[in-house]
Formats: sequence, structure tokens, C-alpha cells
Amino acid sequence: MSYEKFELREELAIRRMVTFFYREMPKDYFFDGERHDFWEIVYVDKGEWDVTVDGDPFHLEQGDLVFYGPNEFHRGGAAQKSSPNVIILTFECDSPAMDYFGVHRVFRLDEKERAVFASLVKAGFEAFDPPIDSPKMRSLHRREDAPFGSEQLIRNHLENLLIHLIRRKAITTAAEKPAEKPASAVKENIATGIATEAIEYLKANIAEDLTVDELCRRFQVSRTQLKAAIRQQTGLGVMEAFNHMKIERAKLLIREEMLNYTEIAELLGYSSIHYFSRQFKKLTNMTPTEYARSVKLRAIDDQSGCWGLF
Repeated sequence: MSYEKFELREELAIRRMVTFFYREMPKDYFFDGERHDFWEIVYVDKGEWDVTVDGDPFHLEQGDLVFYGPNEFHRGGAAQKSSPNVIILTFECDSPAMDYFGVHRVFRLDEKERAVFASLVKAGFEAFDPPIDSPKMRSLHRREDAPFGSEQLIRNHLENLLIHLIRRKAITTAAEKPAEKPASAVKENIATGIATEAIEYLKANIAEDLTVDELCRRFQVSRTQLKAAIRQQTGLGVMEAFNHMKIERAKLLIREEMLNYTEIAELLGYSSIHYFSRQFKKLTNMTPTEYARSVKLRAIDDQSGCWGLF
């Protein structure tokens, strides 16, 4: 018996990437601008970002994504002194379908698109050495022990995201943006009610010396329920997640340059600056001073073109 084979149509394909970065920027960061012969995406994971593309200005907030086409001059930087976190991908794609992004340039990702983007970022963290958020990351190098198919997942998720956006057939303007702010793409997971409420409470009381038992009493759940909910959303234990929140807040405060290290330690509830420094280094592999220096040096390097690549 003979079978007729059906060849699937390929609307767009991505086979080469140039950069994939997760950047924590200082509050006064500004990039003078450049143009290059490949596509670039910038996603605002935290804070605010101002860009100009071929003379047209755009203001981006958390959850917004902007496209720069090949040979389009673009420049930009931190807005409102927000010390933003941004995710930058550059890649080659010569499909005529990409012309859509020369007209529809800025998007506020919806829940489904954020899930796809979160999977893309997760694959990026798994695929490269050094990882995409490392101060040492300047160009892409394959991680030898990367999980099977990591690079192919990057391609698949990126193509999936582009297809979702093209299917919209309409740009999301600032006036149409939803009022709520999305979760960080790096940490996006399916949130349950218990975990969401507990995490918000931890963030609001980040300077307190909270315990698991106290949280259980407040939210009227068992230790097992709370631990399972937090681990499902963050991949961490309750107190481990709380410590990560403190250090993430510390990183933001360091980049804002409004407080010294002693004041930051006190604001976050650490008993001493020495304990704060030990915890900071434990989670980041850098002291607070080394982190501040790396952010500034990386920002200077990024002025040299395509986020420090050339």
C-alpha cells in the first residue's frame, strides 16, 4: 500500500542566533545606538525602558517587547531611573512574514505569549556557558552538558512566539495595555492561590524575620501545602525563596545607588552587613561590591555595539 506524503509548510524559520542576554541595568544606563543586519528583540522583564527606532520613540514597561528590524537604527536605555532588567535576543530570519514586525513593533505579551517566552528564556539558561545572565556572557558558547535539545527548543519557542504575535494582526498600544503588571518572565510559572498570596506577603514584609509556621497560621494551610505551593511556583523551599527575594531586592537597590551597603542590609532585615555580604555572595557568587562593579563595567561595555558583542 502506498502512502502520499504531505510536506508541511514552513512560514518562517530561525537557524542562527547572534546574542541572547539577560541584563540587569543601572538606573542611568543609556545606549547611544547602532544598526545591524539582523533582527533584535528587547523584552522588559522589570522596570521601564525608552527606545527610539529610526526616529520614532517608544516607552516600554514590564511585560512589553519591542522589535528592531535589520539595518534600523535604534537607541535607548533605562526610563524613570527604574534600574530595569531586560532580555535581548538577536537572530537572523529572512522570511517575508517578518515584515509584519516592521509595522507592528511593540507588544504587551498576553498570558499565553508570556508562557511561551518564559519557556524560551528557560531554554536559553540551559543552553549556553556562561549562562545568559552572567557578567561574563559576551557571545554565545554551547554548554557541553546542556539538556538534550536545548538549542532546538530555543528555536522552536522563538518561532512559536513570532507566529503567535503575527496571528494577532494588531499592535497593542499603550492605551490598550492591561492595568496589571505581568510576572517576571524568568520566574513565570502557573501560580496557585496559596503561593501567589504567600509570595506577595513575603515581598511586602521583606525586612521581617518570618517563619514557615507564621505563614501557615496566616494563610491557614499546612506546612506541606505551603511548601508544595511555593516549590511549584518557584522551584525553591519557602525560606530559600524568601532569601532569593531579599537578594533580588538588594541587587535592585545597589543598581539604584541611593543607599550604601549598610543601609541596604538594614532595610532588608539582615543582622549585620557581614551576614548580608555572605548571603549575597552565596546566591550570586559575587560580593555586593563586585556586583556593583560588574553592572557598571557591563553597561560601559554595552555601549560598544550590540550589547558588547563587537
